Amino acid sequence: MTATVVLATRNKGKIEELRRILDPYDVELLGLDAYPDLADVVETGATFADNALLKAHAACRGTGLPSIADDSGLAVDALNQMPGVLSARWAGRHGDDVANLELVLAQISDLPDSRRGAAFVCAAAAAMPDGRDVVVEGRLAGHLARSPRGSNGFGYDPIFVPLDDDRTTAEMPPEEKDAISHRGKAFRALAPLLAGLLGSGESRAARA
Repeated sequence: MTATVVLATRNKGKIEELRRILDPYDVELLGLDAYPDLADVVETGATFADNALLKAHAACRGTGLPSIADDSGLAVDALNQMPGVLSARWAGRHGDDVANLELVLAQISDLPDSRRGAAFVCAAAAAMPDGRDVVVEGRLAGHLARSPRGSNGFGYDPIFVPLDDDRTTAEMPPEEKDAISHRGKAFRALAPLLAGLLGSGESRAARA
């Protein structure tokens, strides 16, 4: 039997990405655009997992349906894993990608390449109407370039270089970035756990 699950976002690209990941399972995925009266959740958590669970539980309460949410950002080794949960508003105003990126580069401008390590981190959570929940994490390790390169992606993509590559994630084709991304890793890890919570732990392919 197909289960309906809500992804706590209005980002159509993120919804389509998770639909592809959940395709092997009997899940119908809806975004928050199906629930226009639901207010956005203030991300007050101290960690990515805290914020993902906050959003998943809020969507679950608001819709009465199993819900999924994620929170992600950049963790810079030399900045004690910051910007972290403040990644989207590191320069003060939420969503100013250029200002956020430039501030991070300025803060580590004097550091040698050996101390420019960083990771993209994503926590993905699922919450059930009966109170059960689960949260997992995906990471993409790498280092920060000295100046922005590339026009794909968003946020810190133009300065993030994954391990074993010399391109920033903004220089990668979208499908190549998706295959290694922190968000993709987190959602792929969450999918079978969500299926287990829904009572359909095996994929359609495994049951065939």
